[in-house]
Amino acid sequence: MRSFLTELFHAAIRAADPALCLPPHLPPPPSIGRTVVIGAGKAAASMAKALEAHWPGPVCGLVVTRYGHAVPTQRIAVVEAAHPVPDAAGLAAAARIRALVSGLTANDLVICLLSGGGSALLVEPLAPITLDDKRELGRSLLRSGASIGEINCVRRHLSALKGGRLGAACAPARLVTLAISDVPGDEFADIASGPTVADPTTCADALAILDRYGITPPPAVREVLASGAGESIKPGDARLANSSATLIATPQLALEAAAAHAREQGIAAHILGDAIEGEAREVGKAMGALALQVARRRHAFVPPCVLLSGGETTVTARGEGRGGRNVEFLLALGLALDGAPGIHAVAGDTDGVDGMEEIAGAYLGPDSIARGASLGLSMGTALENNDGHGFFGALGDSIVTGPTLTNVNDFRAIYVAQAD
Repeated sequence: MRSFLTELFHAAIRAADPALCLPPHLPPPPSIGRTVVIGAGKAAASMAKALEAHWPGPVCGLVVTRYGHAVPTQRIAVVEAAHPVPDAAGLAAAARIRALVSGLTANDLVICLLSGGGSALLVEPLAPITLDDKRELGRSLLRSGASIGEINCVRRHLSALKGGRLGAACAPARLVTLAISDVPGDEFADIASGPTVADPTTCADALAILDRYGITPPPAVREVLASGAGESIKPGDARLANSSATLIATPQLALEAAAAHAREQGIAAHILGDAIEGEAREVGKAMGALALQVARRRHAFVPPCVLLSGGETTVTARGEGRGGRNVEFLLALGLALDGAPGIHAVAGDTDGVDGMEEIAGAYLGPDSIARGASLGLSMGTALENNDGHGFFGALGDSIVTGPTLTNVNDFRAIYVAQAD
């Protein structure tokens, strides 16, 4: 079952490979103008490489991606920077991207390649906010339990490029955004915090989010939000009139690919949703109850079957362990199942990084609690300490893919056998 479920994870990742999903969406080249490619995200380099391979004319540009996620390109420069907490390399890359789109004409074409991670990688704080201010606030938001939509709302109002500002800077050139979605609901404003699309939210919304989670921001951040100086580009802005945006890969697409692979193996597959949010431990508990209902009552679905889901859960950090939201989900799922026979699961981030470590996720089996106990480890203690990577790593059940060069958010698969 571990092998089967891991195969489903890789099928989901393959479905979002830019080499396959980007070329059909490329626009025609301009007849007399330049083509400039810009972009940011964990998949930005692989997207640039795919574009180069299929572009019929001259092209130049720059994209910024996470450290370790670069691939060789010939005409489009690739810069690596830090994620999820931004660094000076991302700041320098943002300045170069702004320079590339300055002074363009209506004859020119800008292609913007966006994927998950772009918010941290494309960093240019609004004055008087500093990079250190953004880093401090980013850490607080990541530990707060705020949803990715809430986090990105705050980011859009503190940036000189997000919230449509990069798109406005491209005017009057034609702007085509091609995006790989990693966010629940596939909202363009949330993919890399929407640098090329209009944003209907406000500075007041951003302030309310900080207050909701009890976050005290650096003084410069509160000044920008309270004064309205961080207001983003709104729908109807004329500078975005010559722009379009297209999704080239989504979490749903990845789940459908995994479901098709399961069915090819003779296993019934059911997609529960591609935009499931909430605390990872609560989602794990709920999924455990559903899996037990299927196994014991044959209710909702008939076993044997596999239950698939995606989205982006959150973790309110309580401990100091090594964990991400996918292994946090698996710990809670394991406790809810309590060793129930015939139920196995895999959860991982499709970019290959769950939390802060180069570990995509993990496998959970019926014997995981017992195997942990034999090593002196408690699954419950691991959950309270947010130490999913520590627990599953000790069992040898971590899943390490390396950089996948794409990102369609989290993937969860639960196999349920029929109870005896």
